[in-house]
Amino acid sequence: MKLPEIIRGKVYVLGDNVDTDQIIPAQYLTFNPSIPEEYRQFGKYALIGVPASQGGLPKGHIPFHEAGDEFVSPYTIIVAGKNFGCGSSREHAPIALDAAGIKAVIAEFYARIFFRNAVNGGYLIPFETPARLIEKVCTGDVLRIELATSTMVNETTGEQFLLRSLGEVAPIIETGGLFPYAEKAGMFSPPSH
Repeated sequence: MKLPEIIRGKVYVLGDNVDTDQIIPAQYLTFNPSIPEEYRQFGKYALIGVPASQGGLPKGHIPFHEAGDEFVSPYTIIVAGKNFGCGSSREHAPIALDAAGIKAVIAEFYARIFFRNAVNGGYLIPFETPARLIEKVCTGDVLRIELATSTMVNETTGEQFLLRSLGEVAPIIETGGLFPYAEKAGMFSPPSH
């Protein structure tokens, strides 16, 4: 995917330690992400395991999906606290968020395996923030992320925050993941059929 200059959309706010079982529970791992119709199913079940007490902080639980579209969420961005994507090394977690329409996640920091899976597959853009945004942003606010300046603007409140630069992961995400990046960089040649 070509990295956009701006990512804009409604935000869904989560708390700390959102684990991969909450992002996509194990019983939904029977779908094959290489089959487009089954890839969509991951979007349907994205964040279904998040406890009601945690979703949509600080306002209380707000559904991730709206009635009428059970596959794609009305939210484009997730803002979370610390240790997003902890738990098992489930590569389906960033797939589920991508299938649900999430373009970017902003967290204070990530579990290493979730971050690598998101980048290596080119599924979504994992931004890090030095600020505790879950106390400054509400589910439903409209955010604008400007990649060139690594800033996030809350268009609902007018507040602006700095994000950490994507650095060396930007070209990997832009080429669609680790394997396309390695091929483009001449690190290996794809097998001939």
